[in-house]
Amino acid sequence: MSDLSVRFDELPTRDGGRIGVATLNAPKSLNALSLEMIRQLDAKLDAWAVDRSIVAVWLEGSGDKAFCAGGDVVALYRSLTEEGENRGAGRDSLLAETYFSAEYHLDHRIHTYPKPLMVWGDGIVMGGGLGLLAGGFQRLVTETTRIAMPEITIGLYPDIGASWFLNRMPPGVGAYLGLTGASLNARDALDLGLADRFVPRERREALLGALEEADYGDRSRAALRGAVQRVLDQYEARDAAPAGQVMPRLDHLQALVGTVDAATAVRRILADPRDDDWLAANRARLASGCPLTAQLVWRMLERHAHTSLADAFRDELVLSVQCCRQGDFVEGVRALLIDKDKAPRWSHPDVESVPEEAVQALFVSPWSSESHPLRDLGLGHRVG
Repeated sequence: MSDLSVRFDELPTRDGGRIGVATLNAPKSLNALSLEMIRQLDAKLDAWAVDRSIVAVWLEGSGDKAFCAGGDVVALYRSLTEEGENRGAGRDSLLAETYFSAEYHLDHRIHTYPKPLMVWGDGIVMGGGLGLLAGGFQRLVTETTRIAMPEITIGLYPDIGASWFLNRMPPGVGAYLGLTGASLNARDALDLGLADRFVPRERREALLGALEEADYGDRSRAALRGAVQRVLDQYEARDAAPAGQVMPRLDHLQALVGTVDAATAVRRILADPRDDDWLAANRARLASGCPLTAQLVWRMLERHAHTSLADAFRDELVLSVQCCRQGDFVEGVRALLIDKDKAPRWSHPDVESVPEEAVQALFVSPWSSESHPLRDLGLGHRVG
């Protein structure tokens, strides 16, 4: 097997084109998204975008367990503790700035990619993996797909554009998912706009073969998209998707979070007496999660209810870097992934105790508007 962090291939099509295939290649870490993977993928997508012979792009993960289980937060932790000597507030965040800037640039590229980009969201899709999936032209999920944004467990918050796309779900649902880190299956992903097609895992090889045999016409945007859509029509099998978890509980979830502040929503969720395994698992995750994160989830959804995707990414970069510098991220990763004691010492005992000034401090940008690393993001681009 190749030791490259991302493997690239090009499949010939019957009409003389090629399909670019990118495979995240770190199965031992469930394809956790490293900075090197981000850079390699971004550069190749840039090249494929202007290569007229490339008619479509297919993005997947290696192994049979995960598309991508999230960003490489362990590497971030080590850069903040070993290089920064764990100094607490003001710790070195150079890798964090570099990593999140590159990741959000890549995610935005996928959202605005000029050619049909398909994402095979098989297996675990969490955090940074969802950032890759969410922007695809055709987001394909299978019977093994498990999607989650569990940042509440590590003291971060749902980033990777989630401040924007969670707001496009039914009212209240995005907030509930962000607060609880709830696990979603393929049906949920379809219902909530995180996926476009359900394709059984066993049909992957046949689907790729059919894409190679397709006619991509005059290579116009419409012709390329139409060709991909026609092939996918033949392989989709929504009737085989698992039963959804969110929509059958929609009224209940909206009643829990239909409030004006994070503290009240958290209190209602934790006090919910309903005997339901899915809800109970979500309550438990929230109960042990980071109080500061809960406030950030709520605040980011308020801030980006009506902004552009590029504006959301710019704001997320500020917040993500500040969470590394002075938030609970380092302690959350330590407790969950390094020492694995699952006993984080959060900076506040509960959501009500988080002072407004602590929240506001995390939104102070380290950059001026002219020097922001993502200042040009979105200029000349249109989503969708």
